[in-house]
Amino acid sequence: MPNDQTLGSGQLPVIKPESAPKSPAPAVTLTAALLGFALICLDASVVNVALPSIGASLDGGMSGLQWVVDAYTLPFAALMLSTGAFSDRAGASRAYALGTAVFTLASVACGLAPGLPALIGARVAQGVAAAVVLPASLALVRQAYADPGRRARAVALGPVAGGLLTTAWDWRAVFFVNVPVGAAILLLTARAPRSERRPAPLDLPGQATAVVSLTALTFAVIEGGRAGWAAPALAVVAAAAFLRIEARGPHPVVPLSLFRERTVAVTVAAGAAVSVAFYSVVFVFSLFFQRVQGLSPLFAGLLFLPMTGLIAVTNVVAGKLAGRHGARLPMTVGQALAAVALLVLLLVDAGTSPVLVAVLLIPLALGCALAVPPLTATMMDAVPAERAGVAAGLLNAARQVSGGLGIAVFGRLVAGDFVSGMRLSLLIGAALLTVTAALSSRLPGRAAA
Repeated sequence: MPNDQTLGSGQLPVIKPESAPKSPAPAVTLTAALLGFALICLDASVVNVALPSIGASLDGGMSGLQWVVDAYTLPFAALMLSTGAFSDRAGASRAYALGTAVFTLASVACGLAPGLPALIGARVAQGVAAAVVLPASLALVRQAYADPGRRARAVALGPVAGGLLTTAWDWRAVFFVNVPVGAAILLLTARAPRSERRPAPLDLPGQATAVVSLTALTFAVIEGGRAGWAAPALAVVAAAAFLRIEARGPHPVVPLSLFRERTVAVTVAAGAAVSVAFYSVVFVFSLFFQRVQGLSPLFAGLLFLPMTGLIAVTNVVAGKLAGRHGARLPMTVGQALAAVALLVLLLVDAGTSPVLVAVLLIPLALGCALAVPPLTATMMDAVPAERAGVAAGLLNAARQVSGGLGIAVFGRLVAGDFVSGMRLSLLIGAALLTVTAALSSRLPGRAAA
């Protein structure tokens, strides 16, 4: 199943054979970083196809399945605002090893979970660990490839994770498969050079209020009327406190001044819209194939392979288009294509051929994959070099948070009449993308070529 990283966030360390370093130390570091990135991407992906099996095994309703996904996504997204600074303070290699160890142990806890609360708790631990692993893995690549040219060739898009691996097994095996991979990463990391520790300020009050606000908001959406007014009120109060802290703090985790630049605001909004459309539609159609059309998990997983298989090629095309025409064109066209794809999917109902549905999902993936790499480049070009890391963290956090909230909202919509809720979800996604595509088209010149 696809995820945010497979859309071409440009963060997965990968190296072409012709550019492989002669020294063994960089190769060991790179392999360890690649495996860690693949691990957290795969875990976010494969769980979607396993959701109906998890629900049947642990007696979880729609809200429970939403929490299985968002319990991982929310801490991953929210803590990514600060874990880059933590990686610097602890040293990238130490932070990476710690994150991998916690992720591996949490995976075991997921696989052994006797009930839904235990599984959700273990998923939270996975999300926290993933937030540490991601920035530390990028720092390790930078450490291994100090030369900017070689480092640029070493960074490419993430692996295309498929549902096929997951659906052939019991859902618990989805988590147990992380254990040998995690062990291999720890062995490789032990051989890699130790990273130096660097002083980096932490904005703990800002980070804490961000987590509280996002969690309360998600709880209010998923639980609906059962949550009463306490969760929405807490979300508003925490959000207000967060904005106040960020406006006055000496080292804000989200510098609000970044949003004074229109390009930054538009790219963050566009990234959020793409994530809502992509994450949430994948979540909804994973359930649609199995719950509405009665397909097996294996068949449902296979139906997503066409859309995931073309993402890598589209990312390459997006890069070439951005280099020739500027980033604004592929960014705008990609969002517009994804919006049209969602509108076409409105024709789908319970009797639609599953193969046809799989074909109709392809333009959505192509549009999102076309938009994300130039979108990221535009964001990086719009900020000073010294704030590039903060901007990258902000963009990726916004995309992850939006995807998690989209799942919460869309999951609630399909909890009643599934097909009607699915169509309303598609309309919401299309509307968001239409707005952000229009805003993107008005960015100045050949944006971030």
